Amino acid sequence: MAKLGKRTTAARAAFAGKTDVAVEEAVALVKANATAKFDETIEIAMNLGVDPRHADQMVRGVIGLPNGTGKTVRVAVFARGPKAEEAQAAGADIVGAEDLMEAIQGGTIDFDRCIATPDMMPIVGRLGKILGPRNLMPNPKVGTVTMDVKAAVDAAKGGEVQFKAEKAGVVHAGIGKASFSEEKLVENVRAFVGAVAKARPAGAKGAYMQKVVLSSTMGPGISIAVSSVNEGQSSYDLIWKRRPSGRLFRFGAGPAGVSKGSICPVQREA
Repeated sequence: MAKLGKRTTAARAAFAGKTDVAVEEAVALVKANATAKFDETIEIAMNLGVDPRHADQMVRGVIGLPNGTGKTVRVAVFARGPKAEEAQAAGADIVGAEDLMEAIQGGTIDFDRCIATPDMMPIVGRLGKILGPRNLMPNPKVGTVTMDVKAAVDAAKGGEVQFKAEKAGVVHAGIGKASFSEEKLVENVRAFVGAVAKARPAGAKGAYMQKVVLSSTMGPGISIAVSSVNEGQSSYDLIWKRRPSGRLFRFGAGPAGVSKGSICPVQREA
């Protein structure tokens, strides 16, 4: 077994015995132990109770983090004519059509976000097997297939984050840099978790958010209590369904001491 370095050993010792902590404590621990010589990315991973192999359980979405990601995003745009000029004026790093398609097919992928106008999708569609696995395929559901090229480029450059559940039902993303203040990182964590919560698919059954872990690029991870991440949000919006009688039927994870399938009487809304 390889010998652990002093920095790794110290980080693991700081995290030892700590699980399901409040989001503020998790951010403070991860930030304090992000001691690499570069500005580490703070990453979040969420284990969801979904099976993305089923269409009605796919989780996908986009969120503009309130404090950005701290990352310089390289944007490629498939467009022609005036829309190509609009993309260049908005600050897109690469703009093209067939020439861009050929470059990608040749193995050159020098961008982090891909945007396309609707008329370019027949060309972009040929790149599905290349861009799809990298989560770079333009999709109207997340605003990357659009005629408003300027807005899409501005959003990508301004800290917008796309997320998509992997085969195991895990969603992960970078939500900031170690150089961010703790307050900004906490805001970004809550914004991201809130977006994933709202993206709950119709086919999801049982507990939706099963585990949330925060880590830095070179550091260990620590699990966060989901209840602390959702602080300030209505838990009923996430875990209860209303019956015609006016009572709420619990179908997911919720307050401690309340079993799955139990019924909580509440006042019927007018």
